[in-house]
Amino acid sequence: MILINQLSKKYKDADTYALQNLDLAIEQQEIFGLLGPNGAGKTTLISMLSSLVKPTSGSFSINGLTYKENKNKLKQIIGIVPQEYALYPTLTAYENLSYLGSMYGINGKTLKTRIHQHLETLGLDNFASKKVGFFSGGMKRRVNLIASILHEPKVLFLDEPTVGVDVQSKNVIIEHLKGLNANGTTIIYTSHHLNEAEHLCTRVGIIDHGKLICKGKPAELISKQEDANNLEDVFITITGKALRDYA
Repeated sequence: MILINQLSKKYKDADTYALQNLDLAIEQQEIFGLLGPNGAGKTTLISMLSSLVKPTSGSFSINGLTYKENKNKLKQIIGIVPQEYALYPTLTAYENLSYLGSMYGINGKTLKTRIHQHLETLGLDNFASKKVGFFSGGMKRRVNLIASILHEPKVLFLDEPTVGVDVQSKNVIIEHLKGLNANGTTIIYTSHHLNEAEHLCTRVGIIDHGKLICKGKPAELISKQEDANNLEDVFITITGKALRDYA
């Protein structure tokens, strides 16, 4: 589904590459976890694959569509759940979703049905007419997710989709993602919740300093690392214990 070849990104005036010579293949209907410390290059990679940031060098294709030749078609088959809320706080949940859905060319009964189906599934149907600005963090995360899947994308990119939410909201989001994946959606997921990634992802890749250090099924990576009991142990061993604060 996704084929990445020697993909690199160096931002203007930067001393080093944010991402360097990355090769990766992600199969259809995988849930692939991109893991790494702060500043490792995860968001840069997702931004390039989403056609939001232009690569410095290298290439990639999604479902056979390349960034250089099929940028607009490529955008139509992907969904993005950003780390920040991509919602209008003064509009209601339904108004937000109706507006954002129409931008994908969905309208009429189809749009209305999809909105209410997702709102109901994610426990938000009773809040459809409430302004998003008054929602809790978990509720905003759920509306954010719905906004990215109304057009039924083939590939869904999630950048920290459960950060700052309560346990109940996180559980509902994860179960909804599993359902989308079971119905054919390929999911690319970044998170600092390594226990969550260990149980959700079919495969993971650990990125550090802009390079892909390792990849594989969580259980395989754990078994290969001496004295590792879980994915967090593997992550610490590979990336180290040093703080990764940056501004």
